[in-house]
This record gives sequence, C-alpha cells and structure tokens, in this order.
Amino acid sequence: MEDGTSQALGYCTGTEDDQVRQWDTRADCEVRHILDRVADKWSLLVIALLDRRAMRFSELRRAIDGVSQRMLTVTLRHLERDGIVSRTVYPVIPPRVDYELTPLGVSLHEVIKSLVTWTEEHQQQIAAAHAAYDSRAAAERELVSPLHG
Repeated sequence: MEDGTSQALGYCTGTEDDQVRQWDTRADCEVRHILDRVADKWSLLVIALLDRRAMRFSELRRAIDGVSQRMLTVTLRHLERDGIVSRTVYPVIPPRVDYELTPLGVSLHEVIKSLVTWTEEHQQQIAAAHAAYDSRAAAERELVSPLHG
C-alpha cells in the first residue's frame, strides 16, 4: 500500500477536498467500485422497476428488454450484496423468489429519479449537441478524406 493511503472504506485520496475524494479515478477506490455497480444500465432499470413493487425474477426479465438471464442474475446478486435489494425465498413448489428494494435501495432510487428528471429536462440540448458534433465530425472527415484519398 502506498504511503499516506488509508485502508478505511470510501477513503480514496490523500487530499482533504471532499469533492475530489468522491470522484477518485484509481481502480482501488471503493466509491468508484460502488458507482460502477449501482450506475450500470441493468442496475438502474432493476432499481426503477422495484420501486413500484416486489417482483419475481421472471417478471423482471420480461420487463427489461434485452437483458440476459445470466446478466440479470449477476445484477441482482450485486445489488443484494450491496444492500440495495433484498431477496425473499418462499418454500413452495415451484420455488418462488421475490426481489424488492431495501430502505437503502429506496434512498438510491430517489437519487436516480433526480438523474432521470435532469435527463428529461435536458434531452433537447443533448440532441442538439449530438447533431452539432456529428456535423462537425462529418465536415472534418471530408477535409481529411481528399488528403488521404
């Protein structure tokens, strides 16, 4: 371990600036690992769906277009391990397993709702930025193309 590196979870840098500490990009930063898990596309969709009610695995799989059985299983395991989702197994035949948000998951969903709201409010600006970028990139390709053609 490097000199000055704390072994405490969540502590990522040697600086006292909390903003920098939150966004440390080193691979061993615990905050980065948590963000990687809870902010991927499948986790976000699972969290959004479970905000409404508890759901069975098969219901989640049907509701999330494009997710494979394996990817959904991995996503649910990670969310359960992080304390975001709870899993309840009922001793019936056939076996029944329900997933639901924990209080920690509910609090994360509130943050995700803010992100979705921001996205909805700014989608036109983002679409305009995409169009401007694509136009600039096409013009640059045309300038370079005669030189290399």
